[in-house]
Amino acid sequence: MIVPLTLLYPAYNLSVPIDHFHNDSMYEPHSNGTFNLRYWFDATYYKAGGPVIVLQSGEDEGTDRLPYLQKGLLHELAVATNGIGVVLEHRYYGTSWPVPDLSTENMRFLTTDQALADEAYFAKNVVFEGLEHLNLTAPNVAYIGYGGSYAGAFNAFLRKLYPDVFWGTISSSGVVEAIWDYWTYFEPIRFYADQECVAYTQKITNMVDNILIGLNDSATTAELKGVFGLPNVTYDDDFASVVSAGIDSWQGLNWDPAVNDPSFTLYCGNITSDDLIYPDTEDLTSTVQDLLSKGGYSTEVSNLTTPLLNWIGWLTQYEVSSCTTTDQDSCFSTHNITYYQQDDITQSWRSWPYQYCTQWGFLQTGSGVPADQLPLISRTNTLAYESLVCNYAFNITTPPNVTAINKYGGFNISYPRLAIIDGEHDPWRPATPHASPFNTTAVNRTSTASEPFILIPKAVHHWDENGLFPNETVDYPPDYLPPPPVRDTQSQEVIFVLEWMAEWQLEKLLGGKSELV
Repeated sequence: MIVPLTLLYPAYNLSVPIDHFHNDSMYEPHSNGTFNLRYWFDATYYKAGGPVIVLQSGEDEGTDRLPYLQKGLLHELAVATNGIGVVLEHRYYGTSWPVPDLSTENMRFLTTDQALADEAYFAKNVVFEGLEHLNLTAPNVAYIGYGGSYAGAFNAFLRKLYPDVFWGTISSSGVVEAIWDYWTYFEPIRFYADQECVAYTQKITNMVDNILIGLNDSATTAELKGVFGLPNVTYDDDFASVVSAGIDSWQGLNWDPAVNDPSFTLYCGNITSDDLIYPDTEDLTSTVQDLLSKGGYSTEVSNLTTPLLNWIGWLTQYEVSSCTTTDQDSCFSTHNITYYQQDDITQSWRSWPYQYCTQWGFLQTGSGVPADQLPLISRTNTLAYESLVCNYAFNITTPPNVTAINKYGGFNISYPRLAIIDGEHDPWRPATPHASPFNTTAVNRTSTASEPFILIPKAVHHWDENGLFPNETVDYPPDYLPPPPVRDTQSQEVIFVLEWMAEWQLEKLLGGKSELV
């Protein structure tokens, strides 16, 4: 019988301040209250002198990170260092709510700075059940931090802002450079995805734009929406957003079969097939060919007809069919101010949009793509469209204060015992220190034991985080999973954390500094 992880790892709470910064006017009116910050831990491998390794759950409910206590990098580090593995929830996610509702006023305490202060407070105050007789707080013991994506950037900042609390941190796919118009999200996809799939996606997306933006003819637009099975989607930008679902799914690719989202593989496999995969779309052939001609591809009708019909079939099966009402706007529209104005405590979706609307940005547009380059998503996906949630949910009409994030160093952030781990094919790579060649501001570095700088070949989004039990690999060739680049990176992470711990022990013995190079 499989024991649920929530039973295997019971949740605990630490009372932390709602407001760590009473001198900062942005948090007025200030609060003297506290709230319960949820966490989980596994001390199975702990021995005296071992570290506490904290995995920050980031913009997700902490329970989703519990598998890493028993497999993956967190588990591997705990075993190798005789450490305690911890999953720590981020304020305003899961059950870690500092406020009774999510009105815009009550969202003011949701900043990365406040959450960073939470984790530092946790490290200095936590008492682990069953280990109450031990002082396992920082700086009495070494604290090592890990996180992926937003939580990766978070850990980079954590090391720089609280160096006396966290001995070292690992930033995996850490989006350390906040960017308002993040059109470059699609650049790694353009570079590394199947090039036939990329070319078809660009041309058909351009055909869609030529009709929606260029022709601006209501009858042709209605015909276009109809062939895609979206006749009742009112707004053109909503329609174009749904159509791009396939190319949008690249980030979901993962080496772990249990985690991998097959959507991108299916999408590309469909639109690059020489065969008509969905027989029901054959009746649309003449209409599709007419639309291709009207959309500027009259000389490529024969080449693009089957890819477009297969795209339509894929979208119908995997996206459109999920909407069982004739009111397609209720399923697919972003122009729903009534929905976005809900702010009771159950509206947990509000947390990440508030963060990207106020500080982080990362709006993935097609309009930002240079004019001489065909985009992978529609140019109707503009900053105005992508930021509708900011206006409707929070009455925010100005760009986010990305300076509040980039003040920590952005692309060039560095610090002793701060490891930078990124994926070569990650769509978030252009916001990480490995952004080159997608952003020339980022400079390649030499990797050292103190400041590891590792780009995982062919990896997508924080592929080093998860792992497998031995019995989950039996159906695959030996050493097939994890892929060698991931396995090698995880091994390197264990090695340099062990070196950091040796440095910790030496410093404790000598009472001085002994930095690795």
